[in-house]
Order: sequence, then C-alpha cells, then structure tokens
Amino acid sequence: MPISRQTIEEVRSRMDILDVVSDFVTLKRAGQQYKALSPFTNEKTPSFFVVPSKGIFKDFSSGKGGDAITFVMEHEGMSYLEAIRYLAKKYGIEIRQEAGDRPDESAQERDSLYIVMNYAKDYFHNLLLHHEEGQAVGLSYFRERGFTDSTIRKFELGYSLDEWHHFSQQALRSGFSQAMLEKAGLIVKREGKDYDRFRGRVIFPVHNLSGKVIAFGARILKQAADRQQPKYINSPETEIYKKGEVLYGLFQARNEIRRQNFCYLVEGYTDVLSLHQAGIENVVASSGTALTEEQIRLIRRFTDNITVLFDGDEAGVRAALRGIDLLLKSDLNVRVVLLPHGEDPDSFARKNSTSVLRQYLSEHAHDFISFKVNLYKDSARNDPLQKAEAIREIVTSIAGIPDPVKRSVYIRETARLLDVPENVLLIELNKLLIQERRRKQQQAAEPQVEPVASVVAGQPLMYADAAAIQQLQERETIRLLLNYAEKLYEDEDGSHNVRDTILQEIEDIEFTHPVCREIIGLYRKAAANNESLNSFYLLDNGSEEVKKLVAELLTNRYSISTHWRDKYHIFITHESEELQDITVRNVLRLKFWLLQQLIEDNLAQWKKSEEEQPGNTSEWEIFIVRHEQYKQAQREIADLLGIVVQR
Repeated sequence: MPISRQTIEEVRSRMDILDVVSDFVTLKRAGQQYKALSPFTNEKTPSFFVVPSKGIFKDFSSGKGGDAITFVMEHEGMSYLEAIRYLAKKYGIEIRQEAGDRPDESAQERDSLYIVMNYAKDYFHNLLLHHEEGQAVGLSYFRERGFTDSTIRKFELGYSLDEWHHFSQQALRSGFSQAMLEKAGLIVKREGKDYDRFRGRVIFPVHNLSGKVIAFGARILKQAADRQQPKYINSPETEIYKKGEVLYGLFQARNEIRRQNFCYLVEGYTDVLSLHQAGIENVVASSGTALTEEQIRLIRRFTDNITVLFDGDEAGVRAALRGIDLLLKSDLNVRVVLLPHGEDPDSFARKNSTSVLRQYLSEHAHDFISFKVNLYKDSARNDPLQKAEAIREIVTSIAGIPDPVKRSVYIRETARLLDVPENVLLIELNKLLIQERRRKQQQAAEPQVEPVASVVAGQPLMYADAAAIQQLQERETIRLLLNYAEKLYEDEDGSHNVRDTILQEIEDIEFTHPVCREIIGLYRKAAANNESLNSFYLLDNGSEEVKKLVAELLTNRYSISTHWRDKYHIFITHESEELQDITVRNVLRLKFWLLQQLIEDNLAQWKKSEEEQPGNTSEWEIFIVRHEQYKQAQREIADLLGIVVQR
C-alpha cells in the first residue's frame, strides 16, 4: 500500500536540504549558498550547489537538480517512495499508508531487495549472538580477533550456520519468495538444486551511504570442510549492489572523514574493524577489489586527502601501485604508510595501543611519489635498465596529476632522489603530456553539434540561430517568474508585479521548448484562476524535467563577495532593484528573437516557392511585404533595446 499524503507532507515540512545533502557530500559555504564537487560526476572544479533558503540543489555538471527528495532519489538510486521512507526514518516520522495504486515493478523489486537483505542481516547477527554454533564458532572467532561487543554491533557482524538450507528455509517460512532470495544472491541455484550461498562463515554486511545493507562478505572458518572453498566469498552484483561503486566502512566512517578531512584506505574487512576499534575511524576498504574511479569519487565527496596503508609485502605493494595512480589522476593528495614487514593494518592495530598506532601512522606517512621513487630506487640501484624503467614508471604517475604545480614539484623531487638531471625528466613528462593531449584531440576531432533543446539543459550552445536564442530568452522569462513573480515595481501608471507584466506582454507568444512551455502554461492557468504559483509548488508537483529546470534557474553559480561592499565600498546594483527595466527588456528580447525566427521562416518559404514554381512572381509580393513588416517591427524593438540590426 502506498504512503499516505499526510506522511509525505510531514516529510516535506521537516526535511532540510542542507542536512540531507551533508549526509553524503562535504559542503563549503559560498555566500548564501553551499558548494561542493559533484557527487554524480568525476569533476575537478565544484559545480554542485545547495540553496538552503529555497530548499534546492543544482548540479551543473550532470544537470540534476531538485529538492531533498530528488537528491536522495538521484544519489541513492531510490524510487520516490523509497526516498520518502528514508527521510521519514531520518526525521523520526511515522509512516502511514493508504489504499491506492501499487508502485511500479522496478521500485517494488528494489524495495524487496532491501527488505530481504535487512532480514538476512538480522538473521545472521542473531545467530552469531544467540545460536550455540554461532557463539562457539563465529563469536569465538571474532573474540580471538579482539573485536568487542560494541564493534560487532556497530558493523552488524553475523554468522551463517554450516548447513545447506537453514537460512533459505527460515526465509521462506517468513514469507520471502525463492526467486527473491536468488535475485538477492543469498541462495545459489545449480543443476536444478539450490542451497545457501553463505555456509559456515562469519558475515560482514556491506552498507550503502544511507546505511542500508546491500551485500555481504563472508569468511570461511572450517578449512577442513572443503579445501577447495575460497577463504572469502561476496554477494554477486544485484539491482542494489555494484561492487566497484561501494567502499566497505564508508557509512560508519563518513562523519569522521569529514571532520578530520582525510581518509585511510585499506584492503580488507578486518583491517577496517581493527582500526575502528583502535580509535582510527576515518578508514574505508576496497574489499580486495582493484580501486575504481567510482570508489574514488565516493571518497572525494568527503575529502581530497587520502592515506593508503600498505603491509610489508613488497610484491603486494607493487601490484597495487597502478591502481593507486588513479588517485593521483583524480587530483587527490595521496600519502602512503608502509607497515613493518609481516604486518597488515589488522594485526598491527591489534598489537599496538591507540597512541602508538597514531604516532606510527603520523611519522611514517610519505607522499605517494616519494614512496614510489624510494621503492624503485632500492630495486634498481645497480641496474641501469631497471633504473630507466623505474624513471618511466614514476614519470607516468606524475603525468597523470592534473595540477601543473604539483607535477613541477614532484619532478624536481624525483630528480633529486634518483640523481637524474631535471630536464631529462621534463622531456619524458612532456612526451607523455603531448601524447595524452593528442589522444584527447583525436577523440574530439568530430565534435557533435548539440541540438537546440540542449540549451535548456545547461549545455553550451554550439551554434547561434534564432530558435536557439529564443529558447534562451524563454529560459530567462521563466527565471524571472520563479524569482520575482509576485515582486512589485512602480512606474507612472502605479504598481505592477512581474508576473502580470510578463504574462500580458507575451499573451500571444507560444514558447518553443516543451519544459518552458509547460511552466509558462502553469503560470497562465494560475493567473486565470487568480492564484499564486511559486517555485516550491513546481518542485513538489512538477515533472522531473520541470524540477531540474526550476532548480537550475533558482541557483546562482556566482555571487558577489561581501568584501566588495563592506571592505572596498564597491557597490553593485542587484537585479531586484531594477525589476521594471529587467522585465521589460526581457520581453522585448523575447519578441526580437521571435521576429527573427519569423523572418527566417518567411525567407525559407519564399525560397521553397521559387524552387517549386520558378519564374512565378505572383506570390513574391506577399513574402516581400511580410519580410518588411517583420524587419520594421524588429528595428523598433532594437531601438528600444539600444542595439543595431542589419537592414
């Protein structure tokens, strides 16, 4: 049954866009707004904005925008009702339901997956704490590793009995279908038989950023049972779980990462658990997979600073180096800590006190390039060929760094450490940069012309024509209505509001872009019913495209520093102080480009007439008169605007 309208309205009244977005993204104040790197794209310059006063966000990098509900939907891949449930839980709102249409099948399936994964998490956790086998095997293992009750509860650890069907039978009796258990990856079906995926293993639940369990990692304990079984197995990818887009422990670590403004990266589940228990809570794990760009983007939402912990196994370090180069390419500040030989983060954290651990991590952190130089320097000390190869490897890493200042510093430091002339390294670096530039130029050799409709999505205008510029003016008209519809201005005829002025002046103009046309239609309908229409209504009730456009037009990417006025006494007139002039000029520009479009259409019809009936001049006079009428009207508008048009 769907959620009641009363519950939805209560969620809308309680939700705070700044509070909601801050759970997922580290925001920095920018005037009356907040900004951050886009959580949807791998950008280098912040283009994601939150406007608390209007309750909206806008991501200019991806084009996404809307209110807190839209953000949760876009960021977490939730349906509308899933987002409402998430926000209701966040703000402690009781969910009431009412009869009505059922949600779509895709949303139902995602809901079902979350529900069954939560059931499995509770089932495994309960077995660990209360079942005889769970206590004797699973809990004993965690106790031997030194994990406390607090850590076990915090990460919701569990245990699965060493039986073929115990979990699936319990789940079926609880009302879950076999098909859903299979989709969730909790049971395996082979050769017509099915059995529990996780058997005789301790369980590590994997959470998404909103705290929902989306997958499990499981470690086998009874090695003698089947020596062909892998030590660790993980959930398969599902509708709610993509392995390369998740970092283990990020849900538990995000607040501490944001507070300390840096993050430790380790490899395994127990590395995260032991460091957390030792008081190092800003730590996440790649869970044994090669680091991906999506995982790096997750980290960059909270910090630009990352420290990678390596154990003393040199072969393992070398295998991981190429993946770590991705961190440099993402413009992160990367440092490395090499643990003593034979130690990994888990064992080292358990053997040392919190103070000793913190001191070691602080004193042994080196920038990534210096670490890589020293690593290759030792192995290639007496071998010229290996040294040359090491230089190429190191310069390749440096070439991936976007910041030219950082590249310059690292080149100088590498030259010093390897005792190589700096200009030799610069030549190699420039070769790599030129190759990369050529590769990008080849990719862009045949640029695709953006359709005119892309103008309203915030994309760059690839060519100038009347239809495209008219759509820009339509956008500007909507922007003025969204921001100033009910604002009054004075002239010799009395007081007027912006909405009435615009709607009266464009009464006979039909907008060309469908989203702008939909919004202006809503304003016309509201005016006809003597009702007001504001941006909040459109964000609540508009289509997804309407919400995106409204959020974009309400968000100002740039703001004047208060220092201009307060410190330097430079005064800039705000457009709200010149509403009459701005409103009138916008209407005139809209009419100007509408006339230009009419002129072009008239000329096209004239040309077509000549091609179809060459020598027939009887219709020419109609086209000529119409052309002069349009041009005259356009010249009159141009005079009012103070611009020059071609005669």
